[in-house]
Amino acid sequence: MTLAFLLRRVLTAFITVFLASSMVFVALLAVPGDPVQLILGLNYDPNQYAVLQKQLGLDHPPLERFAIWLAGIPKGDLGKSISLSKDVGTLIWDRLPITLPLVGLSSLLALLIALPAGILAARNKGSLLDVLVVTTTQLGLAIPSFWLGIMFVLIFAVNLGWLPANGWSNWSDDPLKTARYLIMPVVTLALGQAAGLVRMVRSSVLETQNQDYVRTARSKGLLESVVIRKHILRNAAINILTLVGIQFGQLLAGGIVVESVFSIPGLGLLGLNAVRFGDYPLVQGVVLVIAIMIVVINLIVDVLYGVLDPRIRYD
Repeated sequence: MTLAFLLRRVLTAFITVFLASSMVFVALLAVPGDPVQLILGLNYDPNQYAVLQKQLGLDHPPLERFAIWLAGIPKGDLGKSISLSKDVGTLIWDRLPITLPLVGLSSLLALLIALPAGILAARNKGSLLDVLVVTTTQLGLAIPSFWLGIMFVLIFAVNLGWLPANGWSNWSDDPLKTARYLIMPVVTLALGQAAGLVRMVRSSVLETQNQDYVRTARSKGLLESVVIRKHILRNAAINILTLVGIQFGQLLAGGIVVESVFSIPGLGLLGLNAVRFGDYPLVQGVVLVIAIMIVVINLIVDVLYGVLDPRIRYD
């Protein structure tokens, strides 16, 4: 890993975040509706309208508003929410302890499901087990996450009463209660991600297990578990890691559906409500934070490439 590579990636990250923020800003300008009018209602006083418009910073031309917003980012000033009348940075910071565990645990559970299922399917290619795994993954890819979440609510919350249907509890108040709120959302997200990951693990193991170095390892009398762990999985890990990184970004951006189903006040639900109310500063702040996290995850994945495969060099 060279300094030049890191500098290129950091520069690319800045450009990516800037372009994402710019595209969202332009898209919001095309959205019909006036945030000030939404707050005041239809029968508003023009003088009150002008005062509120100035307070919200909406009296400046669009490009000037965007420039002011960009200038505030290095200082941690993402503006003030129009609909909630709070600092955008504070609102986002309060939601991160909800969204990050949800996404992180979902990715971990998807990986724990996909690794053994993919390996078993590849090791028993053409068998009934392989057919069952492949068929199940196809169903997992076809079933929408919101439908799966609703089914979980009906079964485990309404009929069985084992878990709360929706809502949230702060970690500091009751960690066990918060964990119960997370079970169904985490499983809902994980199953959809695991379906695609199982197929990747299966194909990567199938491609790797017949290589010469794997046959050599087996001929030395190594245990099959050692061969799988040190030779097959290590060399298949690049493809698996790439998909895990992509899926993590998808979970950050797409977790809004599951957060809506289970009424979890995370970053996705915050962004959705901001779009509904035309809260431009809040939408821009949410997109900025999600874009930064995705860029950081991609950088970590690139670094891990070199750790997993010493042959990879960054010049």
